Amino acid sequence: DLPARVRALFFGGISLPVEPCGATYEVLMLQEAPRRVTMLDPNIRPGFISDEGAYRARLARMMAVADIVKLSDEDLRWLEGDKPIDAAAKGVLARGPRLVFVTEGARGAHGFSARHAVFAPAQAVKVVDTVGAGDTFNAGVLNALDHAGALDKRALEAADDALIRRALERGIAAAAVTVARAGANPPWAEDLA
Repeated sequence: DLPARVRALFFGGISLPVEPCGATYEVLMLQEAPRRVTMLDPNIRPGFISDEGAYRARLARMMAVADIVKLSDEDLRWLEGDKPIDAAAKGVLARGPRLVFVTEGARGAHGFSARHAVFAPAQAVKVVDTVGAGDTFNAGVLNALDHAGALDKRALEAADDALIRRALERGIAAAAVTVARAGANPPWAEDLA
């Protein structure tokens, strides 16, 4: 059992389609989702997926219990087909999460809830290395939600434009620092002050 002080769990990465890691993550997420905020970033890499049908089924089960789902625009296209981002994000929201974030690299990122759609532009930086940008964006989102006192299911359900924008902007700011450095080198809190 996890300690009660653990309020949120993050699941994602290229290990989701690989066994036994993927099955273990799924079991843990399904077990803990009723008690804690869960965030999912599938970071879809088709080359790592040996059974697409099984992987899509796993993602459907995990998205059904996730509170937050983050996808790149490429991930979103793989899941929902070639649709406008707003329409595709609504398709993901219909699968169960309260919030969906979609990153578009140098263009910026979107945040969606059942009632809100927010876009925030990327920060202009000299890109050195994109490794870790998505993970850092996720950490920034969770950090912003935590600082806003919104890292619980009720608060996420009630998320308004301002909260979604705050999460987007923190995620974008954190990712901007990471891509401006060599290696997967995320920022410290003082780098974002």
